[in-house]
Amino acid sequence: MVHLWKWNFNTCIRKISNSSNDFNKQSDNRYKVHAIPALQDNYMYLMTDKFLNIGIAVDPVEPEKLMKVIESEKVNLEAVLTTHHHFDHAGGNVAISQMVKNLPIYGGDERIDAVTHMLSHDETLKLGDLIIKCLHTPCHTSGHLCYFVEKTDSDPVCFTGDTLFVGGCGRFFEGSAADMLKSLNILAALPLNTKVYCGHEYTTGNLKFALSVEPDNSDALSKLKKVEEGLKQNKPSVPSTIGEELLYNPFLRTDNKTLQLLTKKTDPIEVMAALRKLKDHF
Repeated sequence: MVHLWKWNFNTCIRKISNSSNDFNKQSDNRYKVHAIPALQDNYMYLMTDKFLNIGIAVDPVEPEKLMKVIESEKVNLEAVLTTHHHFDHAGGNVAISQMVKNLPIYGGDERIDAVTHMLSHDETLKLGDLIIKCLHTPCHTSGHLCYFVEKTDSDPVCFTGDTLFVGGCGRFFEGSAADMLKSLNILAALPLNTKVYCGHEYTTGNLKFALSVEPDNSDALSKLKKVEEGLKQNKPSVPSTIGEELLYNPFLRTDNKTLQLLTKKTDPIEVMAALRKLKDHF
């Protein structure tokens, strides 16, 4: 059973805005990523650029909550990026398109509500001064996109939706183990310092599963303790980094000997399939 965390929105926003979620650590503090709790365990995100006074939303399923953050940050909403068509990610698109006229809503699947611009793998967007690269990562859904944002003066970030979670990955609703392996390999090839902002607060359950299949993984144990302590203080578990995920996320470790012995498989696709089956019944 995945741990579900109920957030106090006002408390969380206050804590998040003072936390390490800024992906630009320079003194000018130009860019921020705000992780906004939504629904039962979702995250939606707002990237802000205080120099241009613009914001870019990712999966704004609760538009009213998003608009409160936009108002407090004194930015104008420039665009919406949607990772996939599921209601808990795209369900706010119609409402937000009515709140902000002529708002571009980007995505990679025609099933996404109110989508205005269709994107494909390796396509790039320029929003303000940010260059955003679209990564097609099918499996959870066939049209799933992740969004990679890189700047020369800051750590890159990636919004991974329901493909890559902290310590885990999404269910294979519209794809196979081979699809997920290929999609995760795309993300694993990103710079190690890439900050990972995923779609759900599933981290404690994911890390407990990671420890169940790789009990001697000290990185997983250390991360679990850190996350549990943070959640007690209303601190989200995001972001992690690609470098961290490679140390403890079993779905990025299909070549690991311990996991191969556990699953009695050596082919990475078969290891991926076996791990997903174990996780589904964990």
